[in-house]
Amino acid sequence: MFDDNPRILQRIAAKMQRVLVVDPSTAATRLLGDQLRHVGNVQVFAAPTIEQGWGMVRTVDPQMIFVEHASAGLDGQALARKIRRSDLACRQNPIIMCTAEATAEAIFGARDAGIHEFMRKPFTIKDLERRLEAVTLKPRDWVEAVQYVGPDRRRFNSAEYKGPRKRKADAAGTPAARLSQALRIVKSAAQALDSDPAQARRALAAQAAELRAVGEAVKEPRLIEAAAALASSMQVELTGTLSRAELVKRIDTLMGFMTDDSNGRAA
Repeated sequence: MFDDNPRILQRIAAKMQRVLVVDPSTAATRLLGDQLRHVGNVQVFAAPTIEQGWGMVRTVDPQMIFVEHASAGLDGQALARKIRRSDLACRQNPIIMCTAEATAEAIFGARDAGIHEFMRKPFTIKDLERRLEAVTLKPRDWVEAVQYVGPDRRRFNSAEYKGPRKRKADAAGTPAARLSQALRIVKSAAQALDSDPAQARRALAAQAAELRAVGEAVKEPRLIEAAAALASSMQVELTGTLSRAELVKRIDTLMGFMTDDSNGRAA
């Protein structure tokens, strides 16, 4: 892998100087720590429980997090979802799940929890290197929705999955596809303004920026203006001076760009 390329090794090591391992097994944590230090000057923090792991996430600000799936009462998926929906600086940093339970339920549960990569125990140093390279050198688009927060699931990769061919993401970066997904997320976020206000507003702010970028890409001034108005709404609302009616009006203006193809499940 990247052992023979010092430049690649340095690039990877620079993005994982502080690593948190949340696993109740001391032996597994020690082994993973030894393998990580093979990459470079990595400072490894260990937590045997979700509670301790959450505390370290808040104080250590890890650049990378490894979690167990479900062992001794530890729920790695729950921790991942909590991190993704937090306001912490590390909320978008790579999370890799390591577990002996490589079932389809575990794999897709990890994907839907916002986890970047999945690795089955026991794993080799080459398995680890492949995951490290994927999360540090091959960044994935970030999805800020309501029901889902995390890296683009269309590019989730697990060597353990042997089922039907994964969906191609080739068209995901086209303006039409970006517009469709952003509008679906806006619609979902608008419906969650009362039930999940914090994440709904964060999703609206993220999609306002995305829609403005799409408008600029396709040179559509009306879309640019509508997206800018929504972005302004998110800033003004923080001061409490924007009415709900005005916010809904600006959202409805953007919904005018939604086509039949845009309807469906967000993210």
